[in-house]
Amino acid sequence: MRCAIEGCDGMPEPGASVPLCSDHLFAAYETVSRDHGITDLLPSPCVACGSRLGVRWPSGWLCAICEWRHGEWPDAERPDARVDVVYYVRSGDRIKIGTSGNPRSRLAALRFDSLLAFERGGRALEQQRHWMFAELRFAGSEWFRAEEPLLTHIESMSTGEDAWNQYFRWVSARLALASGVSPWGSEPG
Repeated sequence: MRCAIEGCDGMPEPGASVPLCSDHLFAAYETVSRDHGITDLLPSPCVACGSRLGVRWPSGWLCAICEWRHGEWPDAERPDARVDVVYYVRSGDRIKIGTSGNPRSRLAALRFDSLLAFERGGRALEQQRHWMFAELRFAGSEWFRAEEPLLTHIESMSTGEDAWNQYFRWVSARLALASGVSPWGSEPG
């Protein structure tokens, strides 16, 4: 059997649902992807709604749910994109517990070795954590000795994913709620 395209002597690709050679299968794929896009999993969750389902176009990925362009970040100045977090950063044998509504900007201004975790919450939660770990605190600062029980607390927040991915998921969910689009792919009800 030969390729179904008249005049083509190529052999059909094994397992292809249509008897086309690899060159004609690729040409069909390119036509479909250009005109209709290819639905697939996004490389990472959509930052606007949290969906993993995307459409790949020649110009790039779009979220299949909210059509946010993959790789673009929400404007940090948008009030509906703000997610207050308590952050835990390590520098040597010290850990800083701080808070910010714009952690990218805040952490860019700090010197530290590693970001350990984010925890959803604002100033009240930060003060609660300072009180919880007061015996480890360096006087007059937001820095604490990297010892138990602080290390255990930080470990308990670990979801196995990068802290920034977790933060961007929270921003995505916040934006989805503000826009009325569910991060799970259907209208909120």
